[in-house]
Amino acid sequence: MKFLFDLFPLILFFGVYKYGDSHQDWAHGLATQYLGGLIAGGVVPPGQSAILLATAVAIVATFLQIGYLLVRGRKVDNMLWVTLAVIVVAGGATIYFHDDTFIKWKPTILYWAFGVALLVAQVFYRKNLIRSVMEAQIKLPDPVWSRVGYAWIAFFFAVGLLNLVMAFVVFRSDTSAWVSFKVFGITAIFFGFVIVQTLFLSKHIQEDA
Repeated sequence: MKFLFDLFPLILFFGVYKYGDSHQDWAHGLATQYLGGLIAGGVVPPGQSAILLATAVAIVATFLQIGYLLVRGRKVDNMLWVTLAVIVVAGGATIYFHDDTFIKWKPTILYWAFGVALLVAQVFYRKNLIRSVMEAQIKLPDPVWSRVGYAWIAFFFAVGLLNLVMAFVVFRSDTSAWVSFKVFGITAIFFGFVIVQTLFLSKHIQEDA
């Protein structure tokens, strides 16, 4: 359930974009009605309507995520606050300038922000944030925890770079393909990384037991 909750804005972004891309008259009418006043020049380009609607929905969904947690009296993770800040800035720029370049940069900015946060904490403050999250579930030797931390740092920087390559090189003229990659490709890469890491760590967990 938490997994679906975390993916809530992404799922809505994908659904709204795909529907709007295949129903452009509907998307253009809705974007003009609700986003026209937020766009420079006040005119919504028909070809950008789907991505603008999807971006607006993702921003609202992220606010709803945080609002739900606050109402329930639950802690809002720092990562979610960072996600909100990035999507508001990048998504807001996408809507205002009616240019999908900004929303395409959003995943990279987010991943690199996570990578920098992990790197600064581990190198300058001697605090392994990955260990802080995972240590309650598994016990590992200190040197292994250090490697796990650096592995996640490298992973976030690599995925951020991969997103730029896919967005502006491979799928430069195909926003629909990039959206599919963002939802399914990057999610699969995350799962693959976690599986490989789990297999790598299994021997250390067994030894600790």
